[in-house]
Formats: sequence, structure tokens, C-alpha cells
Amino acid sequence: MMFDTSTPSGKVIGIFTGKPRPRWPGKPESAIDKHSAIGPSIVTRDGFSEDIQADLTVHGGPEKALHHYATDHMKYWQETFPSHAKYFKPGCFGENIATTGLAEENLCLGDILSLGSAKVQACQGRQPCWKLNAHMEIEELAFHFQKTARTGWYYRIIEDGSVTVGDTMEVLERFHPHWSLQRLILARFNKSLDEETAKELSNMEVLSEHWRASFAKKSIQGFTENTDRRLKGV
Repeated sequence: MMFDTSTPSGKVIGIFTGKPRPRWPGKPESAIDKHSAIGPSIVTRDGFSEDIQADLTVHGGPEKALHHYATDHMKYWQETFPSHAKYFKPGCFGENIATTGLAEENLCLGDILSLGSAKVQACQGRQPCWKLNAHMEIEELAFHFQKTARTGWYYRIIEDGSVTVGDTMEVLERFHPHWSLQRLILARFNKSLDEETAKELSNMEVLSEHWRASFAKKSIQGFTENTDRRLKGV
């Protein structure tokens, strides 16, 4: 699918919130199963006022306040996993915001966008984990997410406000036009990323603190990252 990379904008077609609840025996509670919000949603420093995260060490907080996913990707997932095609629809991945027109290909690290009367800044991609596999009942889905860079992305909140389904999101400011979110996400999960690029990203102030620390580690010669626990839950 082709995206406009010059003046990207998108239409909000879904807003989703949820609360932690037990999902899998012997596993922590999860808020990945979200439901459509009715009426205007209030955007604060920590995201939507009605959205509660189960584990703030991996989700939520100021630099992961809202998760945005491109509904334009759903066709790809339907074709990749046809036996589960009917389940791929806005909100299915636990995202807070679903749009058409915006994706990792045409947004860049640090982009500031309108979100209704609020302003948000793209500051990192999503690190998919085993909960995505369990939620969608597709083994290896999290791995496919990061391999294709179709992970969605997180925002920090620049200005509080409110948003309603049907609102248009527009890029208001762009700071790193050469660092699309797609390129950033692929770099994050590249086991052979060169040290110079990793160091460059570790020094980008608009990048979330967590991802800056991750790139700092990747800039150390010989560093290896074990992703089995995150991707497989082991």
C-alpha cells in the first residue's frame, strides 16, 4: 500500500480503552482486550482517562501514553493469516487509536500531530510480546509484527485535549524526516545494526528514554539481545 509521505494526515476511525483483567491461567492480568469508546475521549499526560494499563513497566506512562495502529495494515494480516481474517479489525491489537492514512511508512520519529484538540508526539514503536500471540491465538504473530515493522507506535502527550471518532490527525511539526517510524522500528529489532547508527539513535532526545537506552546497548560491540521471554513468554 502506498502512503503520502509529504503531508500525511489520517482519519480517526476508532478509539479504544480497557481495564486489566485475568486472561490466561497463571499469567498476569492484561488490558489488551479493549473496547470502543463512546463520545469524546479525554487525552491527558498518561493517555485516555478511561484507559488503565496492567503493567506500567512495559505499557503506559508519559512516553507510552497512547498506542496508535494503522488500520490500513489489516488487509495484510488478513491475507497473511486467512484462517483468522475475520478477527483483524480496528482495535484487535489492543491499540488506543485506529486511523486510515497514517502508518509507519509516512510518519517520522518526533512528529507532532494533532489529535482532536490535543497534540501528541511519536516517540517509539511497539515492542510486541507473547500477549499478542495469546490474544489473537496466532503463534509467532509478535515475531511477524517486528519483522515487518507493522507494530504501531506510541505517543507522548504534548498538550491535553479531547478527540472524537471522525477527527482528522495531521502532522504539525517534523524534526527527523530521514527517520521514518518504519526505519526506526526495523533498526530497533535489527540484530546486526551497526554501532554508529545505534549510537546516533541513542542520542536522539525525541526518542523515548527506554528506546534510547536500548540503542545505547546495541552500540556496544558484541552486545546480543535475547528476545525469547518477550516474544514467546519463556
